[in-house]
Amino acid sequence: MSQPREQFVFDWGARPALGAEDFLVGPSNEAAVRLVDRWPDWSMSSALVVGPAQSGKSHLAHVWQLRSDAVMLDAADLDEARVPELMGRSAVVVEDVDRGIGAETALFHLLNLAREHRTSLLLTSRAPAGELTVTLPDLRSRLRALAMTAIGTPDQTLLTAVLVKLLSDRQITAAPALVHYLARELDRSFAAAVHLVEAIDRLSLARRQPVTRALATEALATLRKNQTGEKAD
Repeated sequence: MSQPREQFVFDWGARPALGAEDFLVGPSNEAAVRLVDRWPDWSMSSALVVGPAQSGKSHLAHVWQLRSDAVMLDAADLDEARVPELMGRSAVVVEDVDRGIGAETALFHLLNLAREHRTSLLLTSRAPAGELTVTLPDLRSRLRALAMTAIGTPDQTLLTAVLVKLLSDRQITAAPALVHYLARELDRSFAAAVHLVEAIDRLSLARRQPVTRALATEALATLRKNQTGEKAD
């Protein structure tokens, strides 16, 4: 009699967002999820979600956008002319404030008007407010006063689940033992998981081979070598 196949079991729910995508919840991001779930009962009109690349900030922002009917834009696209239009909405998402702000005065006015008009404002960033390059002193002070929620480093369980999802998204079949192995060996970050699965997919397609431990280990070694070279440069 054949033995039952090993399966993954994770003790948390999946959050539907952006169509078929799921947002996986673990200790590293549960505070940010609670922030989204708590709306509109926020203690402040504006909030800042901080996390590294590929950590799910944009995904959560889209979840909140659907819930709040928010308008969404990049910080780089901000200008004074858009402020009246944005304040006509009940909620606004401003993404990637760490990657450049189109008009600092526009963001400063948005933060002030959000408080006056009871508009909810959600900002995302890879860096906390105190590390942002902002020249306008009043805006710098206002950003530092925001309620900040951080998305931290994923634990091994969440990283394993992320790998399963990324592999599934690319229709890659991998044995559970192999995924657990990769989660142990991989740098503890969402971006590392994304880059590894991309590398595995490229190698598997180039070789026209299924994903074995040998192939995945080779992809991991190549990824580490490239990262070491980038640091050396």
